[in-house]
Amino acid sequence: MKVQIIIGSTRPNRVTPRLAKWVASEAKNIPDTTVEILDLGDYPLPLFNEPGSPQFTPERKPDTPTNKWLLKLAEADAYILVTPEYNRSTSGVLKNALDYIDFQLEKKPVALVGHGSTGGAQAVSHLRGIIPGLLAVTMPRATYFHGASENLDENGVLSTEISSKPYGPHTAIKQTLEDLKWYSDALKAGRPEQKS
Repeated sequence: MKVQIIIGSTRPNRVTPRLAKWVASEAKNIPDTTVEILDLGDYPLPLFNEPGSPQFTPERKPDTPTNKWLLKLAEADAYILVTPEYNRSTSGVLKNALDYIDFQLEKKPVALVGHGSTGGAQAVSHLRGIIPGLLAVTMPRATYFHGASENLDENGVLSTEISSKPYGPHTAIKQTLEDLKWYSDALKAGRPEQKS
């Protein structure tokens, strides 16, 4: 499984990259898995302004930054969206990046990792409504992280206070990743050759 972990924030002093690094370190423990972190800061997409829906515009000619984003996404078998919660939803930059997608995620699994005052629960809830529009499959389980700034260092290492507990985000992420691998293998076996 080739999994891309997408950092869903571009603001200064963001915590989301810490979560992405933590998720990546956990994902590397899954057999037959390669991991890549994608930072939306490296893909400066303008606000979505195309004349038609990407899935229904066969003559579409994406600009260079958009094409770079789409070609990168097409390389993966599975995705993990790491999202903060802004105003009871996901971040605008993540939603905007998703709006550019046409068929890159079709019949592929997407896992969700949220953080914020409620563990990112409302951001995750909104993404569950968005992802089917990309023809992708959302994992039934998600990982919710409350207190990420206090419990993850800059390298994404979890505090011993959390990791020593029998349950918490460290156990949730393992289940989320196991599910992602299962769905990735099953969907890949049933998918025709890559469309994009």
